[in-house]
Amino acid sequence: MRVLIIGAGIGGLTAAAALHRTGAHITVLERTPALTPAGTAISLAPNALRALDTLGVGDRIRDLAAWQGDGGLRTPGGRWLSRSDARSAETRFGGPLVLLPRTTLVDTLAALLPPDAIRTNTPATLTDPGDATRPAQVTTPQGELEADLVVAADGVHSSVRRALFPDQPGVEYAGFTTWRLLLPLPGVEFTSHETWGRGRLWGSHPLKDGRVYAYAAARAPKGQRANDERAELQRQFGDWHAPVPQLLAAARPQDVLRHDVHQIAVPLPAFHRGRVALLGDAAHAMPPTLGQGGNQAIEDAVVLAHTRDDLHAYTAARLPRTTAVARRAVRAGRLGMLRGRGTTAVRNAAMTALSAAGPALFLRGFDGIADWRPPYAAQQTTR
Repeated sequence: MRVLIIGAGIGGLTAAAALHRTGAHITVLERTPALTPAGTAISLAPNALRALDTLGVGDRIRDLAAWQGDGGLRTPGGRWLSRSDARSAETRFGGPLVLLPRTTLVDTLAALLPPDAIRTNTPATLTDPGDATRPAQVTTPQGELEADLVVAADGVHSSVRRALFPDQPGVEYAGFTTWRLLLPLPGVEFTSHETWGRGRLWGSHPLKDGRVYAYAAARAPKGQRANDERAELQRQFGDWHAPVPQLLAAARPQDVLRHDVHQIAVPLPAFHRGRVALLGDAAHAMPPTLGQGGNQAIEDAVVLAHTRDDLHAYTAARLPRTTAVARRAVRAGRLGMLRGRGTTAVRNAAMTALSAAGPALFLRGFDGIADWRPPYAAQQTTR
């Protein structure tokens, strides 16, 4: 089987590695000059780690990552609303929640492919999705390519999705923007946390290599940008509890990445057409509020490798699940972005009461998500 994969992000590389294991001939087409993943770090839940186990790299990722779960939810003044611990997370879901740099995951996945499988600086355009009697066709600056299967992993603003489903509404602005940082913070110790304010939130998490991954979100008009995004973070979050001020003091303006959040509000009718399959954000872009965007792309990839000869089965397996996860992410985003004084006070009181009555809300949010298992046997892990 000849497979073309458009996009060398986490979903595209996972699909490439999974399909390569089935004996397919893989070519990955990446428009950027190098494998430079967007973003800073990625959280992997047990569902994605079990998918990576099928590629034989799950334990390697567990070893390279910081295990999450210790921490919880706080107010800007530092009061804990909900607490959780890593052992409870591992017991609840049959495995850990981990955090690692995106570059580490990308490098690990790329190493599973033949040296000539990835073509960088190669933008690709779908010109024919193909059907049962003819191959799909893709145009690149180097010429036309044919394939038995095209995997579109070309992101939130996927051109392939628009070509396959031109009548679909596509993505819409979720109503808030995000910032991300990855930087060293020597001498400052803290517990992982996510902090919810009024229409704003912040998260800080230590990585295994000693650096800190931090992210923020706030309601903002679509497309709004500041001349100095670090100064904008200082303005919005500078008086929040430690280690937020210390992180902002250590950051440089060039350390801050900012992106508006977009989501597919109306689910697609299918994740395939002809010989083309959509994967990851191209199929089901969702807010990052559950940290499941990349995880669902990894799930997509291993399922697609299992159903490569029957794309209807791929759609049947993935469309209902990702739609449900995306809807939960939207609801979580609305909850975190509440900004009325009364509504946020009620929200915080309810979260404190619910947390006291049972497992932490942080863990409950992954019920029905993190317990997913691949549709076929994974390699035995050493743990």
